[in-house]
Amino acid sequence: MSALFAANSLGEFLANNVSERWGLALAAFIHAFILINVFALAPLIFIWLERKVSGRIQDRLGPTRVGGRFGWLQGLADGGKLIQKEDLVPAAADSMLFRMAPYIACIAAFGTFMLLPFSGGWVAVASDIGLFLLVAILSLEVLGIILAGYSSGSKWSLFGGMREAAQMVSYEIPLAITALVPIVTVGSLNLVEIAEMQTSTVFLDGWLMFNNPFTFIAFFVYFTVATAGCKRAPFDLAEAESELVGGFHTEYSGMRWSFFFMAEYAAMFVVSGLASILFLGGWNTGFGFIDQALAVTRYRGALELAAIDPETGLYLTNFYLPSFLANLFGMVVFVSKASLLVFVQIWIRWTLPRLRIDQVMMTCLKYLIPISCVLFLGATLWPIGVLHFAERSTVMPFFEPIQNKIERLKGVAQKSHDDAEEERAEQDSPVSDVKDERPAVELAPAVASAPLGSEGSK
Repeated sequence: MSALFAANSLGEFLANNVSERWGLALAAFIHAFILINVFALAPLIFIWLERKVSGRIQDRLGPTRVGGRFGWLQGLADGGKLIQKEDLVPAAADSMLFRMAPYIACIAAFGTFMLLPFSGGWVAVASDIGLFLLVAILSLEVLGIILAGYSSGSKWSLFGGMREAAQMVSYEIPLAITALVPIVTVGSLNLVEIAEMQTSTVFLDGWLMFNNPFTFIAFFVYFTVATAGCKRAPFDLAEAESELVGGFHTEYSGMRWSFFFMAEYAAMFVVSGLASILFLGGWNTGFGFIDQALAVTRYRGALELAAIDPETGLYLTNFYLPSFLANLFGMVVFVSKASLLVFVQIWIRWTLPRLRIDQVMMTCLKYLIPISCVLFLGATLWPIGVLHFAERSTVMPFFEPIQNKIERLKGVAQKSHDDAEEERAEQDSPVSDVKDERPAVELAPAVASAPLGSEGSK
């Protein structure tokens, strides 16, 4: 097990122990299997959460019959019911496109999980342009929505699909712009690096949301447009039960109908997780003494994993348990933040009334896009203004610049790693050398002080 954890990636471990071709293929399968279970489990939990939250808001109990007093298994029961329903295809529908549309929406939502890091280094695909790829893949969901409305053979489904496409494409513009606001501050599109740069020194001072006024406002704008992009109320005019019955998925039933909602709840978790990474510190708690200790531990673990045997050129099997536990704790923090934001989206849905379609589009085109552009421009000019007027890179004098903080923490981890390497080198030194050196050191003074021709000089 230590060799598995010591490898820089699962693919590297399997490639070295099986074969390069089959090892990488097996690693891809394992990653996909883990992520597909996370992708399938999240909707089950959030469906139960939505029904309980809506029940509380409407003074009801919500699910109480399946899975005990609180109805924990309600999502699983709903899934079992949908599997048994008949899979119908309307006679006027385009059969191939009609069947394909739910899978396109699901694959687009599932693909984003490959780029979403759950803790330091715990990501399926670590990319230097991870944010760009995640937003690009998430935007592909609109293709499944358009095909669902077009291929259903119903004008009501077509109307719903066109409404949804117009809304999603429009709200992607301010979403991308507000996501770039914290990028201007940290200067990286790598989601792992963005989260690691938000290690706090005192309390919440590392979170990008509190870095400057523009990132603070950008968080609320991002959350608004992300909620609209997920087709959540009060921005769910694509469904409009009073006139469209069900929107683009009116003609769907059974599991194909559920695939659209799996994609919706998965997208809710993804945009909430992205918000926590971009603005809320990712897997950092916000408490300086905790975050810095965990950051040093994670950096130390990265150094242990990157250690190379000079004789063989292979990575050493230096499994560092504290680093693994720090990443596990970080994953719990990250999932908790994302789930809390999903809860807020559910809360908003059952609190605010639905907007008209013209109000939805006007809110985006007339207000949110100009506001996001102003925020992006302000975040770009903010460092220049602070440097000019305050003559330092941070507003508060006790705030530590991001780059200096990262270099300091990595320096502490490097020193700890070097000290451990020296201890290991001393422990691995041959025992015979120690025994040979000790008599020489003890006898040298006696030999030097003995008179010439004495027994000691012989």
